[in-house]
Amino acid sequence: MSTTTAQPRWLSDEEQRAWRAYLRGSRLIEEALDRDLQAHGVQLTEYEIMSMLSEAPGRRLRMSSLADLVVQSRSRLTHTATRLERRGWVVREACLQDKRGVELVLTSAGFDAVREVARVHVESVRRSVIDNVPPELFSCLGDAMDAIRKALAPDGGAHPAVVEEAAAHEPAN
Repeated sequence: MSTTTAQPRWLSDEEQRAWRAYLRGSRLIEEALDRDLQAHGVQLTEYEIMSMLSEAPGRRLRMSSLADLVVQSRSRLTHTATRLERRGWVVREACLQDKRGVELVLTSAGFDAVREVARVHVESVRRSVIDNVPPELFSCLGDAMDAIRKALAPDGGAHPAVVEEAAAHEPAN
């Protein structure tokens, strides 16, 4: 093992500008989306979980897969699931396939709640992000974030059932 330390590849001025803009912008977006949802009694992390469940087959996902999908630790997901359970929006059940794991299941009340809050969320996304970025830049942002996702989570971080279900809802070309 070498005792010399390699020099870091410092960011250029333009890379530093872009990186800092990303950090500030992403935090401001998350704050705005969370603030708008909290005005309706839901946190952004809660909405994201409910939204993923609403799109999954049977409105259910294994807790470990859901944690990967929403990029949360299993511990954090467990705490959020507990809050959602108290509201009657989700229940935990043994996995249908192997009975060893635990799945989070969106209840009918949870499905109704996510449908109602989705209206708030989509308007917030439009107001906070889409309306502020020209379409060609927004497309580039999506491409850039997808490249990052592919590098950091090559399997997509998505449960295969979610990927299959999402593909089933895509418009035909």
